[in-house]
Amino acid sequence: MQQTVPDGFVYVSLAQLMALEHRVRGLSFHSRQPLSSILAGNHASRLRGRGLSFDELRHYIPGDDLRHLDCRASLRFGKPFVRTYTEERDRPTLVLVDQRMNMYFGSRRYFKSVTAAELAALSAWMAFHSGDRVGGLVFDDQRVEHIRPLRSRNRIEALCAAVVRANHRLSVDQPDSEGSDRLDIVLRSCIGAAGHDHLICIISDFAGVSTQTLQLLRQLSAHNDVIAMQVYDPIALNVPEKGRVTVTQGELQVELEVERRQVQRPLGEFLAGRLQEVAELLRRSQVPVMMINTGEDTLDQVRRELGRLAGMPR
Repeated sequence: MQQTVPDGFVYVSLAQLMALEHRVRGLSFHSRQPLSSILAGNHASRLRGRGLSFDELRHYIPGDDLRHLDCRASLRFGKPFVRTYTEERDRPTLVLVDQRMNMYFGSRRYFKSVTAAELAALSAWMAFHSGDRVGGLVFDDQRVEHIRPLRSRNRIEALCAAVVRANHRLSVDQPDSEGSDRLDIVLRSCIGAAGHDHLICIISDFAGVSTQTLQLLRQLSAHNDVIAMQVYDPIALNVPEKGRVTVTQGELQVELEVERRQVQRPLGEFLAGRLQEVAELLRRSQVPVMMINTGEDTLDQVRRELGRLAGMPR
């Protein structure tokens, strides 16, 4: 689907994505941050967070956690000993960024592809400032670009540059391949690349999602922390009363006059129903979902969604 929006919101720039670093101060996916307890631990929250690595074996000090008593060492030396652990300071983060033709649409403020690009940059900068290595998979309808995780600003720039390249390849001349299994192919590739103990941010409108996608998400989240960021356009919840909307399906384009009642109501029901269907399938995957729309500031929504997820009952 396509509509005319102001210039500057259709395509993203590298400078725009790199500048977002200064807007993420104080935000993180990790538990030590006030808004992001979704990563506080497997039993206390929705995501498992960083792992713990063994630090040292030392004498027990009053106040130590009794669960860390080392029975074998205590029996051997006749005195209580405890094992101490430190939180892993470095974990790989993979950002999966959808730049397929179904993302090339916007009725207000940004195209979905631009909002997805900003989410990718924000996620990368948040992970970077938490001390993590950052990489990703940027995909469109034809190709997937892999960026291996590394903790450096140059690597984030490489990731953002890949997003910009994919974003600028989008055009009205390309057919919409919605319904293909492109997303599932990328998820399988991610499963092979991630292994375990990664943080994985999947940024997409999840067009073409299926029961197979659900299985892949569950497989991916079995050994990794996964966050789904579902990008949607506000028109899905509120079809305008006036104007024209161009509906695209593959190479076929049809212009609809939405002020006609017989067009507005079915279109609204279709768009809202599809959004709800995708959201329900993501919920069944037990992966935390952040709902981000193209009509508001992207960072403000990320901040709000992190707070919402952190406050949800576990």
